Amino acid sequence: MTDAEIEITADLVRDLLREQHPDLAGLPVREVAGGWGNQMWRLGDGLAVRMQRMDPTPQLQLNERRWLPVLAPRLPLPVPTPVRSGEPSARFPKHWTVMTWVPGEPLDHSSISRGDHAAGTLAGFLKALHVEAPADAPVSGDRGGHPRTCTDGFDRFFRAVVPGGLADDVRAVWDDAVAAPEWEGPPLWVHGDLHPANVVVSDGTLSGVIDFGDMFAGDPAWDLAAAWVVLPASTVSRFFDAYGQADAGTIRRARGLAALKSLFLMLMGRNGDRGLPGGKPAWGPAGRAALDRVLRD
Repeated sequence: MTDAEIEITADLVRDLLREQHPDLAGLPVREVAGGWGNQMWRLGDGLAVRMQRMDPTPQLQLNERRWLPVLAPRLPLPVPTPVRSGEPSARFPKHWTVMTWVPGEPLDHSSISRGDHAAGTLAGFLKALHVEAPADAPVSGDRGGHPRTCTDGFDRFFRAVVPGGLADDVRAVWDDAVAAPEWEGPPLWVHGDLHPANVVVSDGTLSGVIDFGDMFAGDPAWDLAAAWVVLPASTVSRFFDAYGQADAGTIRRARGLAALKSLFLMLMGRNGDRGLPGGKPAWGPAGRAALDRVLRD
């Protein structure tokens, strides 16, 4: 059975719960829009079922199971915490996990109106997350290193979607990040995939962070790019003042990575507009707005 042939439905979720966690099988099940590597289903009011879909290996879910219970207690915002494990079976040959539900609306379907509050909130969250990771923490094959290791990806996104009138300015931001010094500290815990679909908003400000499948130990600049990618305009200085532990080189790397992430969001948005698999129409405007902030702030 290939990934494309596995149709994940509410009935399948209920069947899996009856087989492996029958005490949860009576709770209402409803689909959550979005998701790519994993598909989410609400389970009652306080839980969700995270179903491995396009992720080629179960390692991302296994990382969440192993490390989120360690990280969650010291983080100042709600994050999804695994409570039950679902194992591959004849009914569904992939992994799935029952996790706590983080209330709120993903930012790609909402907006931040309390920018200064959100900047301070995100800074406090990342300051708590960015501590030295243990030796057995996961590492990433394509993230976590210096921006220069991502030049091929940047060039691909740049050629595909950069607005012509902004090309020189965007290239200058990237070149500056590539020229910035290496991260010289120990590998820190990093979320690794902070963008509008992976942060949750309530009452006009950040209220949660989700999808830790890409977590790794590495350069915190990968998360600090969220100052431009997630936060509204004119809050970057407020964010870095509140974060308080980023030197000039780290900020240069973070700004370049924000340009990279912005172009990626724009590409995903364009693919969504064209109806291509994996495309996300809402991400295009979010990516363009983030790119404007990279160049302005």
